[in-house]
Amino acid sequence: MKKNTLVLTGGVVIAGAILFLLMAATPGSSGVELPLKELLAKQAVHKDDFVTVEGLLIENSIKWNADKIELKFDVQDAEGNKMHVEYDGVKPDNFSEGVIVILQGYLGKNDTFTAESVKTRCPSKYEGQDMENYDPETHKDKLNKPSSEE
Repeated sequence: MKKNTLVLTGGVVIAGAILFLLMAATPGSSGVELPLKELLAKQAVHKDDFVTVEGLLIENSIKWNADKIELKFDVQDAEGNKMHVEYDGVKPDNFSEGVIVILQGYLGKNDTFTAESVKTRCPSKYEGQDMENYDPETHKDKLNKPSSEE
């Protein structure tokens, strides 16, 4: 009986530890995804929330300090709402004007966002052409053409 109790107790402790680690490792799952305009309008409501927000990078606002590994920049949405961002981490690749920046972190004082994660994407680079201009015959020709002819 003593051995069974020990095994059961050990199993409960291990299961509890695994559950704790899963919850601690996924703060984004308990966060909120908001448009920039709404985040700025409702700062008091979301001041303690882990937030995901995106905006267009304003290139002339970038201040990169490689010695401190500190990045500061501004983002804006399509309506011109601006927010200052501070990030302690490596500057992402493709960090230039017109890039959409996806931020995860917390909103601080005076429209300053403290980012824990900064990612970039450039949708125009990866978007396909309009379907109105799509010619299925061209696609069929390319599929049927042997690779040596291309």
